Amino acid sequence: MRKHKTDRSMDEREKLRKFRELDDAFAEALRELEKPDSRLDIPTGPPVRSLEEREAEEAQQRQQAFEQRLKSLMSEYAQPRESVAALLRTMKTLGHIA
Repeated sequence: MRKHKTDRSMDEREKLRKFRELDDAFAEALRELEKPDSRLDIPTGPPVRSLEEREAEEAQQRQQAFEQRLKSLMSEYAQPRESVAALLRTMKTLGHIA
């Protein structure tokens, strides 16, 4: 019975010690931030891309995927380029594609 209480008190002391270490580290970080001439070495990831760049990249990927699928279908159904181009022009004229 006594050993169980000792183990529990050791666990509580360990938790308290870890909390104090974390609190000390946090306090130190705050002191560093308050220094006017302090230069922190904050790790950063790769540069953030703008929304426009991401949208343009996604549009390019969709275009490439479409072209690849179209070529695959043309090959599978043995359709020449001219025939598919005529079909696409007709669909566009009729308003089925933008």
